[in-house]
Amino acid sequence: MAWSWGELPVGRVVRLQGAGVEALTLAIDPLPDDAPAIVTYVARKAPSTANLVTSILDELEAAAVGLFPSWLPEAEGIGGPGGAGVPAVRSLALRTASATGHFGPFLADLAELSLHRAGASPTRTGVLAGGRTKFAPETRAAGLARVLAASFQRAHASILVAVPAGLSPIAEEILTGACEWLAHRGGLGVWLAGAPLTTVDRLETRFVRLPAELAAIARELPEALPTPASRTIGFPAVAGRPHPGSAAEQALERALSACEWAIGRAWNQAYRPHPLVNPIRLDLLWRDERCVVEIDGPDHLDPVKYALDRQRDVRLQTDGYAVLRFTNDQIMTDPKTVIQQIQRFLLERRRGTPKG
Repeated sequence: MAWSWGELPVGRVVRLQGAGVEALTLAIDPLPDDAPAIVTYVARKAPSTANLVTSILDELEAAAVGLFPSWLPEAEGIGGPGGAGVPAVRSLALRTASATGHFGPFLADLAELSLHRAGASPTRTGVLAGGRTKFAPETRAAGLARVLAASFQRAHASILVAVPAGLSPIAEEILTGACEWLAHRGGLGVWLAGAPLTTVDRLETRFVRLPAELAAIARELPEALPTPASRTIGFPAVAGRPHPGSAAEQALERALSACEWAIGRAWNQAYRPHPLVNPIRLDLLWRDERCVVEIDGPDHLDPVKYALDRQRDVRLQTDGYAVLRFTNDQIMTDPKTVIQQIQRFLLERRRGTPKG
């Protein structure tokens, strides 16, 4: 029987073996059909279990705020924090909670916070509530687990925790205790990968299997553990939207929204040419023109991701798609040139002009 992400438990903490953190992160992008909603978390040191739990909850809240309104779809188009925006979004959240398993007051407060997120970094917004929230940690954990699951239309949510090397015995115990608390109180699956825990031996181990093409690349190249400068929290893109954690995707969408010729674009679509091939996620797609735009951050220079990018480009080109790649820096510093290049290509495709 083939291994699947759905076999990993939720509501428990397990160690994952068989793949490194980077490969696992790539394997859940796009989110597999049988997986729960999965966020990634780069473990940080903390003075106590309670302190680490609070820090992780703040990060999960930041992810939930960034994913809004995917977990409250009817809020699309509701105005900003001024005027009738706040009462409208709170009312909608309370109505949604009455028909689901969400806790109404928590969902309403989170919706209001999300409405105020404009201009804030999706990975830092959660600190607005940190230390001032009126909800108990147990309420936050359970509520955020439901919100993250709803964002991807999944029944459950899990955290893939990247364990750094060099943790002291006390730090290992604090991390394990925080993960166990989140699993038991929030119902989250908590899956630890990365460096081994040398002093904590009470966790079950599960073995994972990577897709064949990703496993082949991972065997050939060194595993890169997250560095302290890496983003603490990460989450998959929601189909149809620019990734809220990507300033470049957000900026490009703002620019394209003013261009009539950009009609027909679709963000973060899964592409699977046939059932025997693992799907890949396309940052931006014009389906009719068979044009794919990929936006590369510094992480695309990592050996495994770089090799995988080349492999997927070949697959797309073999299937008749053109792949235009731009870096984050190009989009943020010279958006006019990026827009002009995309426009020129699309208009030529629509006219049927051969490319040189």
